Amino acid sequence: MTRRPVVFCASLLVLAMSATTAAHAVDLPVRKAGLWEMKMLRSGGPMPEMTMQHCTDENVDKEMNNNVSPMAKQICTKQDIQKTATGYVSDSVCNVAGTTTTSHAEITGDFNTAYTVKSTAHIQGGVAGAAGHDATTTIEAKWLGPCKADQKPGDIVMPGGFKMNVKDAAKLKDLLPK
Repeated sequence: MTRRPVVFCASLLVLAMSATTAAHAVDLPVRKAGLWEMKMLRSGGPMPEMTMQHCTDENVDKEMNNNVSPMAKQICTKQDIQKTATGYVSDSVCNVAGTTTTSHAEITGDFNTAYTVKSTAHIQGGVAGAAGHDATTTIEAKWLGPCKADQKPGDIVMPGGFKMNVKDAAKLKDLLPK
């Protein structure tokens, strides 16, 4: 695998994890233990639709929060999540490799059978171009059942079979472009 797909996968993984594990003003509920399918649909950018599977348990969800939050603090000047009548709302401003992303996400669902993250973002600078552009991303997550026999909590299977464990999330920081 070349560095570019690894960086692409690492960036998507950080995006997906931060959307579901940010903990600032309010903590999101822990997801039901087992295998979750997360389908990511995106418009307004170069990233294709992708589906990944994540084997998780209570400890992994809490550990992801502890690992991703410090990484997000390094790249984000704003991260706020609030409880609403229908779920949660998150607002953030983050910078990776000279690209600033200002995003707003609405998170709904029960975290036991399914949840949805709908995010709008304005991307400015870097590879995206100085003029900037807008993108929308929807993550549709659903619980599939127990993890597969060859999986352990934390395993994520990306498109193409690329498998990693979120317990190695601290290593992702080194894969992101400077």
